[in-house]
Amino acid sequence: MPTELSPIAKAIRAQLSRHKDPRAAAGAKAYMKSEMPFYGVAAPELRKICGAVFEAHPISMAADWRRIIAELWDLATHREERYAAIELAAYPPYQRFISLASLPLCRRMIQEGAWWDYVDSLAHRVAVLLATYPDRVKPTLRAWARHENIWLRRVAIISQVGFREQTDVGLLHDCIAPSLQAPEFWLRKAIGWALREHAKANPEDVRQYLVAHQADLSPLSRKEAMKGFTFVKKHGTLRQTNRSGK
Repeated sequence: MPTELSPIAKAIRAQLSRHKDPRAAAGAKAYMKSEMPFYGVAAPELRKICGAVFEAHPISMAADWRRIIAELWDLATHREERYAAIELAAYPPYQRFISLASLPLCRRMIQEGAWWDYVDSLAHRVAVLLATYPDRVKPTLRAWARHENIWLRRVAIISQVGFREQTDVGLLHDCIAPSLQAPEFWLRKAIGWALREHAKANPEDVRQYLVAHQADLSPLSRKEAMKGFTFVKKHGTLRQTNRSGK
């Protein structure tokens, strides 16, 4: 990794430093239990800064896009610089650069980030890869679901959140199964979250799953999953909602 920062990384660092708020930074650091310091820049302002910098410094090649994402991540001095790396990965004009070549970088960032703020944002990037290359990414997610790293397992579990009726039910069940009896909060919460969102489009499948795995599911996972039925009772399934145009 070069010691000289790219123009994008320089600009991101300069703008974040210019907008720093020490009081907010201290609160964010405590809330996130972070060893890395914060600038104290709120998410809306961070996105605004990133958008302006990315627009001012266009990237024309996928390899450069991945390189600068890695640079922002690896050379970060404050947590928001790592958030900027994820913002660059999600930047709409560069979604044309998405390919399986991005997956190893996503995996590394998940394992190194090892906390929900990074990991849940990166799960969205993995979800895009899953939707684009399902036959190639599904085996990877099944492997991650059995990995000793809980954050890879969490990403595997929540990778289809938002897929609604396009959810691959077999993949969802396969990714949950290795963690059903796991003690970790982040896995139990992920299971409940994934089932809750799936229930909004397919409540019957989730109902059957809860019955079949009654002895294995933690109270937290079950409680979260049940929230999906509350949504359906109030709004109907997402499939029905989409068809009615509401």
